[in-house]
Amino acid sequence: MNVVSFYRFLDISEPVVVRDELQALCERQGLLGTVLIATEGFNGTLAGERDAIEGVFGWLRGRFDIAEALDARWTTAAEAPFRRMRVRVKKEIVTLGRPDILPQRITGQHVPPEQWNALLENPDVLVVDTRNHYEYEVGTFPGAIDPGNDSFREFPEFARELAEKSGDRPLAMFCTGGIRCEKASALMLELGFSEVYQLQGGILNYLDTVSADDNRWDGECFVFDTRVAVDRDLSEGGYVQCHACRRPLSAVDLESPDYREGVSCPRCINETDSDRRARLEERSRQVQLAAERGEAHIGAKI
Repeated sequence: MNVVSFYRFLDISEPVVVRDELQALCERQGLLGTVLIATEGFNGTLAGERDAIEGVFGWLRGRFDIAEALDARWTTAAEAPFRRMRVRVKKEIVTLGRPDILPQRITGQHVPPEQWNALLENPDVLVVDTRNHYEYEVGTFPGAIDPGNDSFREFPEFARELAEKSGDRPLAMFCTGGIRCEKASALMLELGFSEVYQLQGGILNYLDTVSADDNRWDGECFVFDTRVAVDRDLSEGGYVQCHACRRPLSAVDLESPDYREGVSCPRCINETDSDRRARLEERSRQVQLAAERGEAHIGAKI
């Protein structure tokens, strides 16, 4: 099955109308996945037949008068990494908490994967992992700075502190597929950094492009679908996801007494109140019953 991630920053005046049109189209095309629509653009991942996905891309290009091909990251999966098709309207297609930051106006310089290692090896360059801390723990580039964030909304505070401490040193930024760096690099430019680079296509493009001998990635790469993480070969990795907090869990985490499938893990055991834990336990029970019937359970968001 084909899986494609894509995004585009552009001005959308009627996101609700676009949502309804795109939802209907994706359903007609038999696709699964998630697409976010905002006044600043669109961001999504789709799974299905390539011709069906290309049909959606053609519609998007026509709908928004995009002359060139959409930037897209194609992979394959043995099974669909999504269970439904959802198109949603959001304030931002990637939530920085700064809707005034518009990458379609200004963003950092894109660096092809083939040139990325030169930045990693330059001692004058600060390499910044713009992702969340739990993603950083799964894998990163050696020497990369971990902002220590639980969500991308916390990145602006980290950015301000970095600007105060580091002056105008060159920055090299990366994320999973490139979209977070579009906003993060625009923010860094606003804060006064003059030399800001971002890994074109993100980590996934790097893993797909750079040879094994030249690959500097250390660990696995967290992804936001049922694969949870992929290794250096872009094959499904060795992590599973906690259905309570959505964080990745290693084999060691699964051995913890705090891990209860579908209910809690060592990372969230102290974050869940009794009411939410009861809902999670009920959902886990429903998932088990569905599995016994040979059905896939698609529950409401908890």
